[in-house]
Amino acid sequence: MNIDELKNAWNEDDSFADTPEISMEQKKTIHLPLEKMRKNMRMEFWSTFALFIFGFFIVYSCEAPFKFKFYMSILLASMVCVTFFFFSKFFQLYKDMTDPVMKTSESLKDLLYQFDLNKQYYLSFYLTFVPFLVCELIIVMEFIPRSQPLSDAKIATVLIGTLIFGLFALFAVGTFWFKRLYGKYILQIRNLLNELEK
Repeated sequence: MNIDELKNAWNEDDSFADTPEISMEQKKTIHLPLEKMRKNMRMEFWSTFALFIFGFFIVYSCEAPFKFKFYMSILLASMVCVTFFFFSKFFQLYKDMTDPVMKTSESLKDLLYQFDLNKQYYLSFYLTFVPFLVCELIIVMEFIPRSQPLSDAKIATVLIGTLIFGLFALFAVGTFWFKRLYGKYILQIRNLLNELEK
């Protein structure tokens, strides 16, 4: 096969013809929910940052023994590390949402896939705080002065109860918060994709 035949074969290849292009009007329709999602991501990042600053301030301003402050500081620093990992994933999605190269329904499908993946990251982010919650409870139980020490059964009940309740509560909060901040906008983009594929 010579060069001319290869060119003709390339020009006759219509495998990309089935991929619908996104019009300018549809790009504007996509831009609005994406911009609202980006705004919510920024708000969530800065509120989380402020929450950690507030947490460190509370730990260092309270009247407590050095060990208590040290343990709580280590716990908060560990939470910051975990949060940094998950926010690095969210930041990648934030950059992809800012990328203006969205010309076909395939690029829109890829974005929706990233939303689904980040939903799992989001829920995992909330669930990773359950062990931290249990550790905080252990530290508080150890350092609060009591006239009578807690029994082993009571300590076990409180910790297991906190673990079970924490798992369900944080999963519910994570699901609710994701739907509230991002769910309706993802649905708008999914509906647009369905229109493109009709």
